[in-house]
Amino acid sequence: MQPRKKLLNSCDSCVDEALCGLVRGSGGLSLLKGHRVVIRSDLNSLKGKVALLSGGGSGHEPAHGGYVGAGMLSAAVAGGVFASPPPASILAAILSLHNAGASGVLLIVKNYTGDRLNFGLAAEQARNRGVAADMVIVAEDCAFERPSKAGRRGLCGTIFIHKIAGALAEEGCSLDQMVLKVTEVLKEIGTLGVSLSPCSVPGCLPSFDLPPGDMELGLGIHGEPGIKRSKIASADEVVRTMIDHMTNRDSQSHLPLKSGDSVVVCVNNLGALSSLEMAVVTQAAINSLESRGMVVARVMCGSFMTSLEMAGVSISLMKANQETLRLFDAQTSAPFWPNLSTTCVSGRGYVIESEATRPQLQDDKTSEGPLSPVMHNVLVRVCSTLLEKQEELNSLDRAAGDGDCGNTHSQAAKAIREWLQDHTVPACPGNLLSVLAGLVQEKMGGSSGALYSLFLTAAAGHLTARRSSAAAWADAMLAGTQAMKRYGGADTGDRTMLDALCPAVEELKKLVTSPPGGYMAVLQTAAQKAAEGAESTRGLTAKAGRASYIAVERVNLPDPGAVAVAAIFKAVLESLEGQK
Repeated sequence: MQPRKKLLNSCDSCVDEALCGLVRGSGGLSLLKGHRVVIRSDLNSLKGKVALLSGGGSGHEPAHGGYVGAGMLSAAVAGGVFASPPPASILAAILSLHNAGASGVLLIVKNYTGDRLNFGLAAEQARNRGVAADMVIVAEDCAFERPSKAGRRGLCGTIFIHKIAGALAEEGCSLDQMVLKVTEVLKEIGTLGVSLSPCSVPGCLPSFDLPPGDMELGLGIHGEPGIKRSKIASADEVVRTMIDHMTNRDSQSHLPLKSGDSVVVCVNNLGALSSLEMAVVTQAAINSLESRGMVVARVMCGSFMTSLEMAGVSISLMKANQETLRLFDAQTSAPFWPNLSTTCVSGRGYVIESEATRPQLQDDKTSEGPLSPVMHNVLVRVCSTLLEKQEELNSLDRAAGDGDCGNTHSQAAKAIREWLQDHTVPACPGNLLSVLAGLVQEKMGGSSGALYSLFLTAAAGHLTARRSSAAAWADAMLAGTQAMKRYGGADTGDRTMLDALCPAVEELKKLVTSPPGGYMAVLQTAAQKAAEGAESTRGLTAKAGRASYIAVERVNLPDPGAVAVAAIFKAVLESLEGQK
């Protein structure tokens, strides 16, 4: 097994380079020369106020340097990756804050042995030099029902303390009063994490083994073992399990919450979850808390205290009264504190009615005509064909796209089939095409949905109850194709669905002059042309669509959109042949 790839210059210098990148990108931050200390650039503003110092091992970015600024930390000390910072750097930070005129220095320390020892030693040394220094220990981990002598670990709930203490400091609160108030808030905070994968210190192997399909509940931010391993479940189930555990009154480390309590929620990305997953987890957390009768006052969602590239999430909860919320909402210039809304989440209407006109999917049920059964049977056959080809189209799309071509066509087919169960196919073909355009626009999605809807909308105007001859259908197909070209920007030869559609529609032009009863021969040839066009895309260079961004040598299968069009033509032909 090899160490995981990381985008670094050097394992040895990555911490210093990361701190430099943070400071150079933030006008309000500076580095303390000779130390891994991020400190406020406006030190003069600390005169007469309590300064706040925190820190710990690196690898948890943006903690802690990202929370340095007015209204939060005055400075943050960084150790090596997952290593406590040395006392000399901590002392240097304390003395810099003291020399800037701070009335005292509060050290905010997570409950890890190394941090307690090194920050504690620096605090004692500072006191010996006449500095008014005190320390609060954050130990809000809810994982262990019977914590060991080492106590509960300090996790992402620490940033709640950064924020509350920072607001108190800006208001001129004394050091002693701040310690009392922060200590009370600490009793109202709890955190629990879950991981789907381990992380790895730069240059090292993963910190622990986690079999595929498993997740670990209650682990620490350095990859320390959790309390339970289980199979990965849905986001709703995982979040429900987490909050159940955090609030279990049989546990010595539970957070005492009851119905009616107001809470601040922090959904923290441990490093490698997508923003989409984080939003799903956030909704699950809000729903789970509200189902327990709690009022969700504020929500944070993002990366606040990470564990390198660990794929996981932690949830931190803080009971909040009006005073806590006032301090939580106070302004800060810390670069990584989010721009949060101060509106209570629970009880807020978050869905508004759209002013846009929805596609008209209803038709007059009394408008059935001679062509209605024919068109109904054609649609049924087309839908069945697209559903049968779902995986084939997905497989073709995976080679040069995002692998969902079959899914999108399947969604359209299901929507049409469902509509057919409740509606009569109208006598007017143009009305039917308009209905289909609305269905694919709403249900199919993506560029395919837009293209098909364009085709059907443009074609619909050329067909009426009185004008529905073979020649009218030819004109309609041509108009639809031209609309696709005009708005989609592609043409034949660009390796798209047009490579199957255009030759088929060109053949359909012959319907204008074909003798009565000769339309089937034209349609047979059109279906053949569509199939040949789809197969020809195997050797074409993509000039439009996602495949145009893929290296030519990797694109050697037929275009899935063109294959779908060919399949539709074949289904139409087979249906009409079966109805003769």
